[in-house]
Amino acid sequence: MRYIIIGSGAVGGSIGGRLHESGRSVVLVARGAHFEALRANGLRLMVPTGTLTLDDVPVVARPEDVELRADDVLVLAVKTQDSVAALDAWAARPVAGGGTAGERLPLVCAQNGVVNERLALRRFREVYGVCVILPSTHLNPGEVVAPCGPYTGALVIGRYGSAVGRYGTGVDDTARRIADDLEKAHFLAPVVADVMRWKYGKLLGNLANVVEAVCGSAADAAAQDLVARSKAEGAAVLDAAGIAYASGAEITELRSGTVEPQPMPGERTRGSSWQSLARGAGSIETDYLNGELVLLGREHGVPTPVNAALQDAARQSVRQSREPGGLTAEELSGRIAAGVAG
Repeated sequence: MRYIIIGSGAVGGSIGGRLHESGRSVVLVARGAHFEALRANGLRLMVPTGTLTLDDVPVVARPEDVELRADDVLVLAVKTQDSVAALDAWAARPVAGGGTAGERLPLVCAQNGVVNERLALRRFREVYGVCVILPSTHLNPGEVVAPCGPYTGALVIGRYGSAVGRYGTGVDDTARRIADDLEKAHFLAPVVADVMRWKYGKLLGNLANVVEAVCGSAADAAAQDLVARSKAEGAAVLDAAGIAYASGAEITELRSGTVEPQPMPGERTRGSSWQSLARGAGSIETDYLNGELVLLGREHGVPTPVNAALQDAARQSVRQSREPGGLTAEELSGRIAAGVAG
């Protein structure tokens, strides 16, 4: 199989780079300065064992720049706010031998959040979810830092929407083949029947992303209090909605001893939302992380003032082009107490 990595930033670059290094056929899709750097110099993937300079990996900027084959796997690794545009651009692309990508090719959602799979299933017949546990950073064009070992990350994979119920059946030959390739490329890749349960569990963990982004760090006591309160709200919402989710203990057990941060001089891994503000990306994923719990809370009558305030603060940071650390945790707590958002 050939892997088309749609969005070759931190997560996509790590997956694509490792697959290419292991001998799999890969095409990276990128844009702007990152595309130009990849085309000129290849991908520099920094891992605990050293820097991999992958200067022979194909890179394209648009769907029109690659001729799709029947053995292709599309890996969607863009932020959720960019999913619809990417899905629309790729679903109608012709595949050699007839038909379109949406009709013939599997699409893998290697993304945070829980809405991408439903968006994809409107356009693609075969959709696979991935719970992404892959600490990585992309701040400079052409460069990705993936600091964990002995596995670069854990990618829990399963088919989506293939049976009655919101969680799908999960396990099929395509999922197993993809997982086998990932395992040979320095990833832990269990195939599960309930991939969305894992993704909802990861969603609770990702509620901390915006605190780190807006406050610059989530390490101090006030920030940790916000994180704990946002997660408590999130768990209450999922319980009220009857949505199953993997526990924090399950996720910790999965990565314990397998996906562990390793010393990398001069490198510090930051969350994806922090990276969006630091790069001045012009958007942030918070509406599909904390905002997902706000939406469900409103649907099921569960108050979510902490997550609503964090969502509002993230939007404000983007509108005002703030760098990480534009507000303190104490200021955010004051907003919540005053009922400014939600």
